[in-house]
Amino acid sequence: MVKYTFLFLLLLAGLSIVTAQPVKRLYIANDDHTDYMWTANEAKYDTAFVQMLDFYLKQIDSTKNNPPDFQARFNCDGSYWLRAYQKYRSPAQFNRLIAAVKSGHIGSPLNTLVSTYGAQPTEAVLRGMYYAGQLERQYKLRFTLAEAMENNTLPLGLSSLWAGSGAKYSWKGIGGYGSQMTYEYRANRRNQLYRYTGLDASSVLMKWYTYDGRPKAHTPFGGYAECRLIIKTVNPTKEIGQIVDQLDAYCDTISTKSTYPYNVAGAFGYGHDDLETYVSNPFIEAARNGTNASRKVRVSNEEDFFEDVARSYPKLPSESVSYGNEWDLYCASMNETTAQVRRSTEKLRAAEALASLVALKKPSFANHLTPAKELAWESFGMYWEHNWTADGPVKQPVRATWQNKLQRQITGYVDSLFILSANTLGGQIRKAANPRFFVFNPLSWLRNDIADLAYTGTDPVRVIDVATNKEVASQVVTKGGRRFVRIYAENIPSVGYKVFEIRAGTPTARPAAATVSGEYMQNGRYRLRLSPSGAITEIVDNQAKGRQLVKPIDGKYVNDLGVSNVNDGNPVVAENVGPVSVTLKAVSLVPVPHTVRVTLFANSRTAGPQRIEIEDSIQANFADVKTWAFSFNLAKPTTRHEEVGAILTAKKETRGGHYAAQNARLDWQTFNHFADMSEANYGVTLSNVDCSFFKLGRSTVDSLWEQSSQLSALAGGQVDTKREDKGVLGIFGQNGQKGFRYQFALTTHAADFEPVVAMKFSLEHQNPLVTGPITGSADTYPASTFSLLNTGDPKVLLWSLKPAEDGDRQGLVARLWNIPGKPVSPVLQLALPIRQAWQTTHIETNERLLKPTGNQLRVSFAPTQLNTYRLQFTN
Repeated sequence: MVKYTFLFLLLLAGLSIVTAQPVKRLYIANDDHTDYMWTANEAKYDTAFVQMLDFYLKQIDSTKNNPPDFQARFNCDGSYWLRAYQKYRSPAQFNRLIAAVKSGHIGSPLNTLVSTYGAQPTEAVLRGMYYAGQLERQYKLRFTLAEAMENNTLPLGLSSLWAGSGAKYSWKGIGGYGSQMTYEYRANRRNQLYRYTGLDASSVLMKWYTYDGRPKAHTPFGGYAECRLIIKTVNPTKEIGQIVDQLDAYCDTISTKSTYPYNVAGAFGYGHDDLETYVSNPFIEAARNGTNASRKVRVSNEEDFFEDVARSYPKLPSESVSYGNEWDLYCASMNETTAQVRRSTEKLRAAEALASLVALKKPSFANHLTPAKELAWESFGMYWEHNWTADGPVKQPVRATWQNKLQRQITGYVDSLFILSANTLGGQIRKAANPRFFVFNPLSWLRNDIADLAYTGTDPVRVIDVATNKEVASQVVTKGGRRFVRIYAENIPSVGYKVFEIRAGTPTARPAAATVSGEYMQNGRYRLRLSPSGAITEIVDNQAKGRQLVKPIDGKYVNDLGVSNVNDGNPVVAENVGPVSVTLKAVSLVPVPHTVRVTLFANSRTAGPQRIEIEDSIQANFADVKTWAFSFNLAKPTTRHEEVGAILTAKKETRGGHYAAQNARLDWQTFNHFADMSEANYGVTLSNVDCSFFKLGRSTVDSLWEQSSQLSALAGGQVDTKREDKGVLGIFGQNGQKGFRYQFALTTHAADFEPVVAMKFSLEHQNPLVTGPITGSADTYPASTFSLLNTGDPKVLLWSLKPAEDGDRQGLVARLWNIPGKPVSPVLQLALPIRQAWQTTHIETNERLLKPTGNQLRVSFAPTQLNTYRLQFTN
């Protein structure tokens, strides 16, 4: 009897194990990883995309009668696959492809190609997904995936941009080589399924499996080809079958120390670095052979996996951390080209705001630029393609030429739109007997700032504010060999303009904006010394009782390119001395020929531009890594900076910051509009135009100098050498470039850090007031002043205002950012009655119909949220 009781207990134990471990659902997804312009050039890749899609469409047709789990499916890892097919195949063939996308047999993400994101401005990320948005609206479908593959790191704010663009899911597989982080450091992740969550609480469901690339690891999970064990495989069916067995073992809901306590698992990716992948039946056979009573295996489009996870595990852990930058850094190996893309991204703000005013009166004025616009959006999606490593079969000069082409396509469109919009707006305002010009403000608050009008007339002249009929401070300046009339323009309205008139005559005498004595310059706010080397060795803050802001660290001062003797250079000279501004110039040959211009403006402690503008240029090629150091007299400050769609605190999460305490690279932070260093009740904000990254103190790959008061902006260079073979990553010697430009501005604040103040400061520096001659013969717009939009809350900033992507009948699209960490519901005020309004995704697909009242629209924001709206008007 005892014997039978023991057997019965064993049977019960077995039944309980079966109950605790239900049927597993395993998903295997096929793709061909896209190493665009690394494995092959454009023509070869475009041909490969089209031919592979032809192949997989045939496979889909031939297996359509199979059970759903055993039907052919294929996953693109960029929307450019669809774009290439649309370009090179007939409309009927493209419709067939779209039908396969709709049926779930062809998968595609929002992103154009596999990109790195740490160097990208926020708006560049969004424009790179516009083609997918266009397809969504044209073919009534939605893309729910977004991906950032192979690079070992991932920014924090990208999650919000993806979610706000309609993405629900993402998977990440990192590369096995080219990282400065050790295999051991990357081998363990605290979460392999989690909510990748932004600071606004929006998120995408993320699959990022632990990666162990050591030779004896025997698993591809966490890489970008998880369905492939052997690079040169001879039996893919057997190999994928082994992956299925590994997925089965991966799922472990029994062990108390399980690192993957889920019954749903997925292995994605097969193509690795191959140009082409024609593997379909092995996936089907592996799924069919691997399915049994304890597990169900499906050939996946990836979305089905995420839908299963979301349904089965609604309470996954959340991560809101940045993993820093790695392959993102290599675009600095062509820093001037990258800087030109950054400048154009910022200039797009003014170009599109001008175009919005013009389009309200002349909707089709820029239609002829549509092909250039679509090419620019495609170029945004391609420019930061992840293979900036430039160490593959495509030679560096070929890759560099391609990067230059993308930059020209972006810059060419933005410049064309800017010039066309400014000229057309000038023609929509009635001219007068004397020459008149408008001063346009693309930002969403009232501004007092300088404005420069290109001028070829005779001197002297007086400039009159038409709205007040009062003379404004003015002077003639020379920039880049061209003459401008520079004025101090007051009360320029939100997203609007004021008109000024030029009259012959001697302007009213006013004192110089700053006094100059040799290397010293002083206005009402600051006193500084510009050394002959271009380093600023003194900045006295008059607002802070004469506090000295500069304190050398490791022998480096403010705006220091790295000289052993700050007096090594030509004598400092004054330029463009006048009542609006004064500039000091330094020229030095050490460590490389460079010129520095520092400008102060007429101001008191509270009025006038409260910034020190710095314009640096390097006039020679360089092959080493160079930085502009900024060393401040601050006591253990906290640094905050704009990353990608988020403002981060540069500390590890364990000390109240936003950087991951494990698996992160910490030596270079993203440097978008600004970085701010603040102690209690005092700090300095540094605005940046041209540099993509900065370093705090002596930070290293795994050590962040969180309290350093020295920030070093990356001027360019190849920052990394491969651990595997000592190969240097990136484009050598800046691709021969000999001219580089860097623009900074700094200000101090006698208060704690305020993100809205810092962002407004940097946006004003980087978005100068726009001027243009008035040439119209009718009052299409008012003759003295006009404002199109007010956000209704000074802490909600207009990020972008533009004509809708889908044509002149779709109205305007406004993107706004609620900067602080509090929810708000402001009322937008428009100059025209709003007929209809929608909240849309960031790629302009309608999501929710709103109810405007007259020319007002109430909108709601979560803390730190970026939202996008479509507005149609009653003319």
